Amino acid sequence: MDLSTFQDLLSPHGQEALGAAMSLQPREEDFLRDFTSLSRRFPAQLSRAALETAILRAKAVDKFPLANRLYFTREALEQASSWEIARHRSQRYHPFPLLADLGCSIGGDTLALGNTAPTIGVELDPLRLQMARANAEAFELTDRISFVQADLTKPIPFSTSSQLALFFDPSRRKEAKRIYSVRNYHPPLNVILHWLDHFPALGVKVSPGINLSQVDSYDAEIEFISLRGELKEAVLWFGPLKTVHRRATILPGPFVMIDKRFSQLRGQTTLARFNLPLSIPRAFIYEPDPAVMRSGLVADLGTLLNAFQLDPEIAYLTTDKFMPTPFANAWEIEGWFPFGLKRLRSYLRERHVGQVTVKKRGSPLQPEALIRDLRLKGEDERILFLTQLEGRPIVVVCMPIRSPKAFKDA
Repeated sequence: MDLSTFQDLLSPHGQEALGAAMSLQPREEDFLRDFTSLSRRFPAQLSRAALETAILRAKAVDKFPLANRLYFTREALEQASSWEIARHRSQRYHPFPLLADLGCSIGGDTLALGNTAPTIGVELDPLRLQMARANAEAFELTDRISFVQADLTKPIPFSTSSQLALFFDPSRRKEAKRIYSVRNYHPPLNVILHWLDHFPALGVKVSPGINLSQVDSYDAEIEFISLRGELKEAVLWFGPLKTVHRRATILPGPFVMIDKRFSQLRGQTTLARFNLPLSIPRAFIYEPDPAVMRSGLVADLGTLLNAFQLDPEIAYLTTDKFMPTPFANAWEIEGWFPFGLKRLRSYLRERHVGQVTVKKRGSPLQPEALIRDLRLKGEDERILFLTQLEGRPIVVVCMPIRSPKAFKDA
């Protein structure tokens, strides 16, 4: 879709075409059929834009409220933060009276920031900028959000102010391929060095798989965010927005675990850090949330749980007692032994296990191949952990916690 077609889509005639497209409840696989039907009533280019918008709105339902009133490009939707993450992130900006979303794209974060304080969205692409304006109108935020077209590789169009806080979301894709190096972001990450002297309050969205050595030189907090157990995003926080060194945030919640090595910066008591003791599997096994693992806070979690590690290089924890936590999933251990296919098959068949879920860390085995080789039959289910015990391959056979207690909000 180009800008001219999008403007046509916003016209009364275009809205009629969009309504007709949405009534078809179109799917990708039915595009040609629906396009043929729609283009009998509307121009081909408008029909295509209407169908694409209807399909993307359906895909956006899991990410955005009011998705059926918003506008997207396919790439912009894929890169956009979920509303729960954008809303969580916007809370950190509450002390500031004015915000700017740099590289705002179709305005997903701008909408969340606009609910916090008056916000300026900055974007170079004229189509995405126009979509962002339409989305702000759908959220009834036009009195709190304004937009500027600007190239972020050039000086940003704001006067120096300690009252203005920035959020920056550089593009991490090129020609539909992911960009992994911060030097190849567009604009590259080091563009922020020109901003920080004038706007010290800055948050930057980066890939959750970022090579941490690439940002070691920055004086920033890094926050890893998971949503419903899946690692989604990382954010660098600078200046007054920085509070700790590392942070793991679990949503919904939020539940937060911080690296307290740097808490003395805020006058808090420092928590000593320990290497966890090693142990054979005990009564329960814990798999830390990926945000906790990516933040390097597994030992902190283990200390809270009075847990042991099975192996110094692997993040599985084990305890004698079950302690509910939002920072990890837990299972009850039924048995464990050195890995051997025949022994494992015999163990499971004796217990009439016909279905297994395989989890692994530190094992070269492929879960699908193992399940096929086990050739199981039976009514019961188990969870298998393929891992190591001080460097030796083992399998831990588990069941769901039988009487889990609900954890309380932290």
